[in-house]
Amino acid sequence: MSDNDAVLVTEDLGPVRRLTLNRPKALNALNHELLEALDEAVAAAAADDAVRVVVLRGAGRAFCAGYDLNEDAAGEPLDAAGWHEALRVDTERMLALWGCPKPVIASVHSYCLAGGTDLMLACDLAVAADDAYFGYVDIRFGSGVVSMFLPWVVGARTAKELLFTGEDRIPAAEALRIGLVNRVVPRDRLDEATLELAEAIAKNEPFVVQMTKRAVNRAWEVAGFREAMAANVELDALIEAANLPSREEFRRITQEQGLKAAIAWRDARFRGDA
Repeated sequence: MSDNDAVLVTEDLGPVRRLTLNRPKALNALNHELLEALDEAVAAAAADDAVRVVVLRGAGRAFCAGYDLNEDAAGEPLDAAGWHEALRVDTERMLALWGCPKPVIASVHSYCLAGGTDLMLACDLAVAADDAYFGYVDIRFGSGVVSMFLPWVVGARTAKELLFTGEDRIPAAEALRIGLVNRVVPRDRLDEATLELAEAIAKNEPFVVQMTKRAVNRAWEVAGFREAMAANVELDALIEAANLPSREEFRRITQEQGLKAAIAWRDARFRGDA
């Protein structure tokens, strides 16, 4: 799978369409090409009557390590208007996944961080391997959360603790306890267990499943979900455009020494990591 040139691999397993993020060398970090491919694949699955459930997983060593910080560092600095547009587009992409009429199941192993956690939360359900780790580290280098799904899933108090601390080592068992995922299974059973859940859903009447998903999503919308997401885009644009010293230093180290060095600098400030 990881040798395939496509950044997203699509396969049909009966009524289940499985989408595999395929940038394993980058831990499936979300760059422009991958996000575009995911957009197109989700739209295609939504329009295909033969598809009843979508599964999203990652190739290689991780589900998704977040947005591609190398791509971010290589780009030109943005002003507030530029950041607002970039964040709006990224959030709309996540909302398109959330709004897909077919149920979407995230199949998560190893790292599921920052934008990767956004991606997982945009799915309807999540099955995690027992080696999975979750969290948002954005605050540790002066950045904000792109898509604010977290408080809608786990509640405001838990979300605040995770976001304020920048915790990114939440193990699968804890993720299950706080409601971040639905199930935890042994790593070697992840694909099998996810497919079993997808097939159980696919046995039901598609129209009823899709209308039920719409009804549950509508409950969030009535409570102001979309307005809250738009407000987060506005506030996050202010954070990103503030040129905070920690953000600028992280960007500088990434440009000059590479992402690995920047992450080591970031973590050393909070954990004393070597």
